Amino acid sequence: MTKGGKRVAKHVAWVTGGGSGIGEAGAEALAADGWTVVVSGRRKEQLDSVVAKITKAGGAAEAIALDVSSAAAAQKAADAIVAKHGRIDLLVNNAGINVPKRSWKDMELEGWDQLVQVNLNGVLYCMRAVLPTMRKQQDGSIINVSSWAGRHVSKMPGPAYTTTKHAVLALTHSFNMDECVNGLRACCLMPGEVATPILKLRPVVPSEAEQAKMLQSEDLGRTIAFIASMPARVCVNEVLISPTHNRGFIQTPNNRD
Repeated sequence: MTKGGKRVAKHVAWVTGGGSGIGEAGAEALAADGWTVVVSGRRKEQLDSVVAKITKAGGAAEAIALDVSSAAAAQKAADAIVAKHGRIDLLVNNAGINVPKRSWKDMELEGWDQLVQVNLNGVLYCMRAVLPTMRKQQDGSIINVSSWAGRHVSKMPGPAYTTTKHAVLALTHSFNMDECVNGLRACCLMPGEVATPILKLRPVVPSEAEQAKMLQSEDLGRTIAFIASMPARVCVNEVLISPTHNRGFIQTPNNRD
């Protein structure tokens, strides 16, 4: 159904890590397509800013402060969405982190544990939180934002990040194997380098010129909206997307370490 050229909002999407970068762009693109969007993240001020931007553009959005590393908090957020809207049609698992000390020579167990808790456990916690509702609906879609590092092992992201992102790919396919009979589907979205704030945590921060050649947040936002727009009979199992100027294919001083 459309109204004034826009699809009438009748679906509810939950976007984690929705305060900036890919999550923000995904929320904006979904709202533009008529979704009611709930953005969550640890920084409420950023979430409120995203909600204000979407609302100003005529979309429907709201925010829930959330640290996905807490299973109880993830469940509470999902329950709040269902209590208010009666359903959850889409989960975009975008929350993720990396740390500056990421190579074998300087990695710390604290950093490893932090990445596993957010990048892997957080994904699982949110998937489990929406599962009963989606099963009841016999319909629902999940987009797990992994990384190029979830498909291709390289030195630069570090062992913890690479391991967690590979695990997210496996988790996504495992979900489809079990839940396809319930009408549910999941996609593992694996972007190459994206110019987002997480780049500031790299040991060597890419220059503005380098970042201009990377994927931009809005590129991933459009990709998320496309996957979400597919009919229920379609499962987009995975999407591997990269910049045309793929620095992983090009040896430069800044991407060797």
